[in-house]
Amino acid sequence: MSSFVLSRLGAGHIDEIADANNDPAWLREYRKNSFAVYEKLPPEVSPLYNKYTDANKMDPDQVTFSLSSDTTLPDFVDDRLSEISDSPIIVQVGTNILKVNLPQEMRAKGVVMCPLQEAIRDHGEKVRAAFEKIDARQDKYVALNNAFFNSGIFIYIPRGVVLDRPIHVISSLALDGTSTISRNIIVAEDACRASVVQEVYAPKAEKQQAYLEVLGITAGQGSSLDLVTLQAMEEHAVNFSSRSARIARDAAVNWYLGLFGSRLSRYKVDNYLDGQGANAHDTEVVFGNRNQSFDLASNLIHNAPSTVGRVLEKSVLKDTAKSLFKGMIRIEKGAAHSESYLAGHSILLDKGAKSDSIPGLEILTNDVKATHSASVAQMDEEQLFYLATRCLSKSEAQKIIVEGFLEPLSRKMSYQVRAWISYLIESKWLGRDLKIKTDEQLKAILEVEETRYREGDIFESHYKYR
Repeated sequence: MSSFVLSRLGAGHIDEIADANNDPAWLREYRKNSFAVYEKLPPEVSPLYNKYTDANKMDPDQVTFSLSSDTTLPDFVDDRLSEISDSPIIVQVGTNILKVNLPQEMRAKGVVMCPLQEAIRDHGEKVRAAFEKIDARQDKYVALNNAFFNSGIFIYIPRGVVLDRPIHVISSLALDGTSTISRNIIVAEDACRASVVQEVYAPKAEKQQAYLEVLGITAGQGSSLDLVTLQAMEEHAVNFSSRSARIARDAAVNWYLGLFGSRLSRYKVDNYLDGQGANAHDTEVVFGNRNQSFDLASNLIHNAPSTVGRVLEKSVLKDTAKSLFKGMIRIEKGAAHSESYLAGHSILLDKGAKSDSIPGLEILTNDVKATHSASVAQMDEEQLFYLATRCLSKSEAQKIIVEGFLEPLSRKMSYQVRAWISYLIESKWLGRDLKIKTDEQLKAILEVEETRYREGDIFESHYKYR
């Protein structure tokens, strides 16, 4: 099979994909059942959000897929790899997994990092269990991924393993113009600790490309996972990502999303707090300009007592950019003593920018704490005037106000993540290419961020030398 177009997908393509990948019988059946769901579902399942969705910005006549995309490494990916070549890393370009660097000390602990097809062969039961936790009926594009995924990664962290260095996942669309449907799985066993940093890129192309992802996470009892995503795709591309985390007793999953590129970014995060004492924190930063559109959803599903969920999303929008934030807190009958908070806030820098926030609550038990908030506001003219009297241009004044708007989110991130996000915001503000590169500017930002929010250190130093 050379390639197929999204608008003309059919059941026959499933057999071609399954034969090419030598799928086991259970996976073939899984693909076919998912395709039946895909055909029936509308682009937006909930009628509440129908009038807001921009899913039609993905052109199904332009988006093409292949099982054998170009293996050429884009220059910006090659530059990035030269900076982190010694780190644990997986490189995905198009449908190809071009590099896996798993240090020997991690391999000795039983850590697994590999292409999904290899994991299906060598860790079939773990992969199958992860697949079965994703319900295709919730979203048309999840069903699409389940049926036609043509790439993916698998990360497994054994019980009790603590990783001192983050795992880097670099994903880029291919230079030949084809799109990617990626199924990514992360399994963390009990009492382990790890951090995964995902960077998503797209090269410049003449036609629309898509990176369509489903990411499933399993966090075992007492484990802690940090998931950082920095999306810096070219603005001709589209990016759909559906994420699901199953969080066991006393486990914690922390999401950090920085969304800056692509014409349309559609991200959905579902946190299932399945064990007593489970924690989920989702922090999202959006910076949109020109005609970009961001469609974000974050849901907290409390299935066990004494669980804690936090979602905080902030959007900065210029020109005619749009954002939609929708989310739901659902506390089930057996989830007493749970606490949950959901918030979406946007600041509009131009009159053509637009933002909508639709948070919701479904509380099915007593003795809980749950609340949500939403706000959309234009930039305060008095603040701009005040900064203008300090000899700042309008652009400089806006930038300072934006930094203040986003600053509370910074306290939830590591200094390195703060620096990366600040660097990408600066690049976007100045109209530079979106990519992470350790130049003098990033080094300066890192130096500043490393010294921030150390109130305890400052107190100790002052007390010692007073």
